[in-house]
Amino acid sequence: MKIPVGKEYFDEIRREHAYYVDKTELLYQLVEETTNEVTLFTRPRRFGKTLMMSMMDNFFSIQKDDSHDLFEGLDIMEHKDFCDEWMNQYPVLFVTLKGVEALSFEEAYGMLQGKLADLCKKQMCLLGSERVNLADKNIFQSLVDQEASMVNVKGSLKTIMRMMAAHYGKPVILLIDEYDVPLAKASELNTERNRYYQKMLDLIRGMFDAALKINEYLKFAVITGCLRIAKESIFTGTNNFMSYSVLDEDFSEFFGFTRDEVDKLLTDTGFMDKREVIRDWYDGYVFGNTPVYCPWDVVSYVQSLLKRKTAKPKNYWKNTSSNGILLTFVKRMDFDVSDKFETLLNGGTILQTISDELTYDTLHESEENLWSVLLMTGYITKVDPDAEGDTVELAIPNVEISNIFEETVVRFFKDTLDRSKQTELMEALWNGDEETASKRMTDLLFDTISFHDYHENYYHAFLTGIISGLGYAVKSNQENGLGRSDIDVREKRRKRGLILEAKKSKKEKDMQKDALDGKQQIVDKQYLRGFPGFESVMCYGISFFEKKALVKKLSF
Repeated sequence: MKIPVGKEYFDEIRREHAYYVDKTELLYQLVEETTNEVTLFTRPRRFGKTLMMSMMDNFFSIQKDDSHDLFEGLDIMEHKDFCDEWMNQYPVLFVTLKGVEALSFEEAYGMLQGKLADLCKKQMCLLGSERVNLADKNIFQSLVDQEASMVNVKGSLKTIMRMMAAHYGKPVILLIDEYDVPLAKASELNTERNRYYQKMLDLIRGMFDAALKINEYLKFAVITGCLRIAKESIFTGTNNFMSYSVLDEDFSEFFGFTRDEVDKLLTDTGFMDKREVIRDWYDGYVFGNTPVYCPWDVVSYVQSLLKRKTAKPKNYWKNTSSNGILLTFVKRMDFDVSDKFETLLNGGTILQTISDELTYDTLHESEENLWSVLLMTGYITKVDPDAEGDTVELAIPNVEISNIFEETVVRFFKDTLDRSKQTELMEALWNGDEETASKRMTDLLFDTISFHDYHENYYHAFLTGIISGLGYAVKSNQENGLGRSDIDVREKRRKRGLILEAKKSKKEKDMQKDALDGKQQIVDKQYLRGFPGFESVMCYGISFFEKKALVKKLSF
């Protein structure tokens, strides 16, 4: 069985007889059950947007050979009259803005010109058509040669559509995939040194204005992206415009795999025994009122299982893009979101007001906007499929995304801890100042992100990270005396060492007793026997309760 990992083109998948999860019913619902002239679908990356657009291209396009074989056996073929009326009946212009991202407007503009040139080269028959006027052919040739003026680039899609309508005698279906990629990159680099967002917005708006507003050559348009940019920003004046985000019920089952679709895939491949682990790792998203899996992850893992039945699940989604949006969020000093991240990382939920109409230049202006972006881009999801309204309960969807949060958010907080507090903590430990050590350790706990419900291992890792971050050699669970000490620090040059025994207290009132128990364990297990020849070894019992620490010194 062929699992089409990384394949985004419908005809390629079908001709290779690769596994295809049938989403063709969308064609019928879009055309027969809506009157949309322009439809925008927004979903996170790797949820099948490009494959869906390729499927539409292959179904509607008059430029394709007879597509019946490609769609044989799929749901859409149940609608015979619809297929007779629409299959291979209209000229289709399929545009992708994926990859139009650079460090400057000039570079991005050059990439866009290259995309338009490639698009025109696929329609070279238009240059030889007697039905197309000479002025349009001249503009078309300048697009091929990447020498068109800015005005003609803005009008390029409408020009090509006018030529196609003249040649084929029918209005054009326009498909624009990943429409917001150039704007996302421009927004990311919208700094004092490199400010090109407004230029890119003006360019994309100009192209869309010409192609989508009062265009007699347009049959209908379908557009995809990650975010729904506010209509006032880019779709101003577009008639009969409808958008469907992760919050909308309509078409919610057509992007991502539903649970029934995953169960069928696992049955077909013989991996039904992996159902629970796949659900834990890759399920948990809610689009509209439909629970869905990330399809990229599911097919990637199933492909690994076909190669090796003992393959373990891993993070496939994180490799498809940077996690810059998470870092942007946590770096904002004016938003105190650490408690909310901590709640999410520990499996909890938060209540937030969400907007699905945003503009890239204002994404970072409010905490509400940033939570909205995390929802739209797949880092968090709503909990209740039936929830309505703008205020929704949010959670991390699955193990994979939780791991991305841990790697990105927890590492950031760890890397940005106040180094002076870390230094003061170590000086206090070396000098036997248990009161200062308790205060500084508590300060550092408040400044970082705690997860895994404050398990004892978390506190061990916290202490190890603090001490090793200052350049000390730290050993955890080192064999000493009659047992293994939690944390062992040796500074051989100065012949001094530290032994730290950490305890997690169940209640705050137990902290004193637990810290003393830690001290006693050092004595009972004779951990000092592991430090022969050292002139000074400071020993401490340390108790933790949530974000509080109590340090008690062992006196000899």
